[in-house]
Amino acid sequence: MLRHLPTPPSWLRLPRQPLLRHLVFAVAGGVYFYFLSLALSSFNNYELGEIALYAIAIAGLSLLTGVSGQISLGQGAFMAVGAYTLGELETHTSFNLVVELLIAIAISAVVGLVIAIPATRLRGPYLAGMTLILALALPFLSDQYSSFFGGDQGLATTPPTPPGSIDPQRWLAWIQVLGALVVMVLLANLLSSRFGRAFRAVRDDEVAAELAGIHVARTKVIAFVVSSACAGLAGAFLALSTGVVNTGEFPLSLSIFVLAGMVLGGAGTLMGAWWGAILVVYLPNEWSQSLASAFNLDHLVSANLAVIIFGAVLIVMMLAAPSGIQGGVNWGYRRLLAATRPKQAGDIAEH
Repeated sequence: MLRHLPTPPSWLRLPRQPLLRHLVFAVAGGVYFYFLSLALSSFNNYELGEIALYAIAIAGLSLLTGVSGQISLGQGAFMAVGAYTLGELETHTSFNLVVELLIAIAISAVVGLVIAIPATRLRGPYLAGMTLILALALPFLSDQYSSFFGGDQGLATTPPTPPGSIDPQRWLAWIQVLGALVVMVLLANLLSSRFGRAFRAVRDDEVAAELAGIHVARTKVIAFVVSSACAGLAGAFLALSTGVVNTGEFPLSLSIFVLAGMVLGGAGTLMGAWWGAILVVYLPNEWSQSLASAFNLDHLVSANLAVIIFGAVLIVMMLAAPSGIQGGVNWGYRRLLAATRPKQAGDIAEH
């Protein structure tokens, strides 16, 4: 194991200023996704948009759990808040899509604030239990106020109309990917600031963080509100993708899948959110359905196959790469740099 991590070659070095560095990544990602979407079919662009929206939800949860240390099982509930907000706005108003998305983010953040204030007194399984109750209470609220939430039929949403002859699904995918890239830049800058350092300090030791002058309760609330806002935007994008908002789109398993996607991708990393989003999109749908068809499984087994596969993959990943996919990628990158870097007299290796 190397005592000093190798430095990348000069042509691989990024700007020192965090905002510029993050914008370089975002622009490169935007160019890649643009050309990728041109080569994809309408259905594949739908999946690309799904990956983008789940990346937003997982990134918010990664900040809350991986960076701040607060366990939440209610990310799907906050996604539902954003989705229902968008549905109500499209039903009763004629706002621009950007305004509707901003309102959905704001409402989700406010709900997150209401939940976060009492949650600051909880930690570990107690906080997870509280957010779990929130996820379970959502269908009950929808049934109790069916005239407002649309009941079983839900609320209809209308995808944005593309300019010219652009495929509507590709246009929506571009909007969702753009939203994901903007969120990633904002979160990356937040984590590079004093707030990010405060999140990590609270996660590592609350007593030491308080002695260092960090307001622990306020720091927890900020992390919870940011995570809720991300989930609200992801839910609004999901509402646009599905064309309808009802409780069937936000089961408890959604929160579990988002949490599992965060762990598999790499908790505490924004790039890991993309890996986790890919797994969330493909594991429960295409891969599990393909396996069910290949082995002629009955309907009951097929319905629960996605959860079984997710659990199996999670166990294998925790054994093979405890830091997730992105952790494994980072390890491989460091080893590659160490192998290609010229030997220097000052290098010290431990065996």
